[in-house]
Amino acid sequence: MVEETDVLDNPAVRAYLIRMVGEEGLTLLEKFDRTVEKTDEQLAEETEINLNSVRNTLYTLYGKRLAQYRREKNQETGWLTYKWTLRLDNLNDALTEDMENAFDKLDARERYEDENDFYICNNCGIVYTFTDALALEFACNCGTQMEHYDNELLLNALKTRVAAMKVTLGKI
Repeated sequence: MVEETDVLDNPAVRAYLIRMVGEEGLTLLEKFDRTVEKTDEQLAEETEINLNSVRNTLYTLYGKRLAQYRREKNQETGWLTYKWTLRLDNLNDALTEDMENAFDKLDARERYEDENDFYICNNCGIVYTFTDALALEFACNCGTQMEHYDNELLLNALKTRVAAMKVTLGKI
């Protein structure tokens, strides 16, 4: 679990956030006073980051529940102003959700690799399942004869990663 007070100092969290919002987004987060609501225009001015980049970062964070806004309507002009605050207290939930999604994909890929027998065209590099290779009579569309493909190395790597993720996610 990541503590909110030092969240941006954690190298793993920084890598996660960079992947999510980029270096510029991380710079915005570092300069964002978490105790004060700010408009996107104020943040762009204070951080000297392009307004569109600020907005993209905020919307991305909002999608992960790491930022929230309060909308104010100017009664004279009808303009809406969005005032943003960070919700980095939701970071553990966002990390867990992303890890669950990655786990589901890796788990499905592990099952696919485990349940299938594969053949490869050494000319094209295309890998076929046994069923697809059989339908093509073990001859690739390029005319090259397919050979059995040993996926043991990939399968073992997937099994290792899935097992580690199960432990991390408390699925064991």
